[in-house]
Formats: sequence, C-alpha cells, structure tokens
Amino acid sequence: MWLLLLWALAACSPPAPLHQQQAYVFGTLVEVSVHGMPEAQARQATAAVLARFDELHRTLHAWQPSDLSRLNTALARGERAPVTPELTTMLRDAQALSIQSNDLFNPAIGGLIALWGFHADTPQSRVPDAAAIAEWANKQPRMADLAIENGTVSSSNPAVQLDLGGYAKGRALDDAVAILKNHGVENALVNIGGNVIALGAHGDRPWRVGIQHPRQPGTLATLDLHDGEAVGTSGDYQRYFEAEGKRYCHLIDPRSGSPASGMQSVTVLVSGAHAGTRSDALSKPLFIDGAARLAQHAARLGVADYLAVDSNGKVHVSPAMKARLR
Repeated sequence: MWLLLLWALAACSPPAPLHQQQAYVFGTLVEVSVHGMPEAQARQATAAVLARFDELHRTLHAWQPSDLSRLNTALARGERAPVTPELTTMLRDAQALSIQSNDLFNPAIGGLIALWGFHADTPQSRVPDAAAIAEWANKQPRMADLAIENGTVSSSNPAVQLDLGGYAKGRALDDAVAILKNHGVENALVNIGGNVIALGAHGDRPWRVGIQHPRQPGTLATLDLHDGEAVGTSGDYQRYFEAEGKRYCHLIDPRSGSPASGMQSVTVLVSGAHAGTRSDALSKPLFIDGAARLAQHAARLGVADYLAVDSNGKVHVSPAMKARLR
C-alpha cells in the first residue's frame, strides 16, 4: 500500500546529492533514494538493490513460473520437492510469523487468494461461489502443515498453496539495507509500494514519510523514520474489486475464506532485527482481525506503534505512535 514520500529539502548551498531510482517490481512501484553519496556510487548501489528485487520477484511469484509456483505444483500432488537454502529460510521464517499471529498471517492460503481472483494483474471482479469458499476454508491450510527438512518441503495438507505476497516486500526491504551497507551507503530510504525502511538520515533530519489516507487523496499523517525503522501498511484501497456495491480486497481472512472487511488500513512502525519483514507481515493480522481487538492483538504481536482506520472511517492510534506522528 502506498505511503506518500515527502521530500522537504532543506535550503542549503549547495544541496547534498540525492539519487533516486525507480522500477516496477512486486506488482508495484519501487523507489530507492540515496542521500549524500557520489552519483556513480549511488547508482551502482541502487542498481544492485533493484536487481535483488527482480530476483526475489522471479523466485516468489505465486502464479507465474517460479520456484514457489513449482513447489505449489508438487504440494498439490502430495509430493516432496527440493528447495533452495534461501527459500527454505524464508519458509521457516514465514512459519514462525504465522504461528506468532495465530495463523491470521497465513501464506498457505494461496488457493483462496486465487479463488477470489487475486492471482492476476487485474482482479476478476466476481464473488466466488459460497460452496467453493467454504470448501477451501474448511480444509484449513496452514504454514504448520509444511514439513521442511533436509532441503525438501512437503505438506500433510494438499490444500496448502503458498503465496508469499505478504512477506516478500518486507524481506526485500531487509535485503536492500544489507546490499546498500555493503556498497558503503549510510543514508537511504527504500519504498516498495508503501512498505518503507530507513537507513541513516536525510541530511540533518530524519527521513519523512506520509501515511496515505485510505479514502481521500493525500496524507492522513506524516512520520519521521530513524535509522533501521520500517513502516508497513495493509489496506483495502489498492488491490480490490467491487460487486453489488461492496468492496472486496485481497486480504483474505483464513477463518471465513472471504476478504477481511473490518478495516480500511493498518500501518505499523517496527524497528530492530528484520524490521522490514516484520513490518510487512505483522500489519496483515491486525488488518484481518479488525478494530475490536486491535490494541490487545498489537500488544501480543509486540507492535507498540500503529495507526489504523476502521471500516467506518474511525482512526485508531496507539499512544506510542501518536507521539511520533506529525
């Protein structure tokens, strides 16, 4: 989901260089901004980041030929399939996040996501048959159904179909930070369709981002990001369709088998190890579970900073996040 980036460049003479490069990856616009570095070095670093993004996109694509789609084919056949060490690590990581969220972050429900028409560049704009939804939901595919051992993966539940769309962008942010540091970059901001991570600062001030309003043009609030902090937003306003006056978004509640409808958007601020991955994954269960248990659920997930807009347009802000917003 998009966060609007605000570039309030301070007046100085001459200004420190800001190199920005964009690409279209993971089905969204990606932007890498590097501050205070010679152009040639910044360009080389951003090119390495974008190459990594493209590699992850090709590895983890859920409905085009990829390592992940080939694994899904094997799982549907009840077969054990070899996987790369990198994919093994990502699947174990996704398993742990799924367990932490009581399976509301559930990359095993790729079959349901496909049923709702979201395994396509353009949603199908059609509500599936209720019996088909119930059939998938009753099979209860979970990440815990995966057996990952000795470089292979199998599943005790043939309904498991993996979709790492709620994980890949966050993982890419963490990879981007590692790549930038390896290229000597000390100050950068990486934005993948609203999943953002900061490295260092933007000159003499923090990097500043705007949190998009889910129903109106412009920002709901702005936020300064410090070194190592990441922001992830889940919302119903980018990938969705409408049928008979009702909005259906791509964020599926695995309990019902239908798109979650209690929230318009949820933004979380995360710092520390794997901040990008956690900011991406942990916004999903908060969005799916709705506003009634938002504070309790966020506390259990270790998310102190959140801003959410429920389906009625009411804004919910944690005390910690309120202190950070501008």
